[in-house]
Amino acid sequence: MILPVYLYGHPVLRQEAEDIDADYPGLNKLIKDMFETMYNAEGVGLAAPQVGKSIAVIVIDGTPLAKDFPECADSKMVLINPQLDIIEDCEPVTRSEGCLSLPGLSENVKRTEHVRLEWLDENFKPHTAEFKGFISRIIQHEYDHLLGEVYTDHISSIRKQMIRNKLHNLERGKAKCDYRTVAKQNR
Repeated sequence: MILPVYLYGHPVLRQEAEDIDADYPGLNKLIKDMFETMYNAEGVGLAAPQVGKSIAVIVIDGTPLAKDFPECADSKMVLINPQLDIIEDCEPVTRSEGCLSLPGLSENVKRTEHVRLEWLDENFKPHTAEFKGFISRIIQHEYDHLLGEVYTDHISSIRKQMIRNKLHNLERGKAKCDYRTVAKQNR
């Protein structure tokens, strides 16, 4: 089932996600639905807060980007309760990032593209690996959602001022995209 994507400004995107255990109800269906939602919206990553669940679950599949970024080949993963360490052994790289929760926007974000990640897969089997290049950026972007952050938190205050009206429109639910969304509820 394709789930609605929660837009910038919704409180769930600012909550720190909670770790889960193997008894989390409906986890396999949620993971399947998250992949379906991500593919439907033509994304390469989706974190559970983006579908209204403040839990530490991420789905990633950067495979469509493999032509330009070979490190993204065969990168379909489920990350449960991930723990991320940034490895600062190289110069940060500035690249354009977009987000399914901020449709129609993209901004240049500087990140070090080398990380070490510990996580559980969908069978709660533990993994540890290092990732370099663009797949590292995808992982960091999605991991930020688990911390209650979005990529615009990493841009300059001048850029934030320049896109302020676009961000306010997203908060009001004024988004142009080809997938279902949920905006912040005004009270």
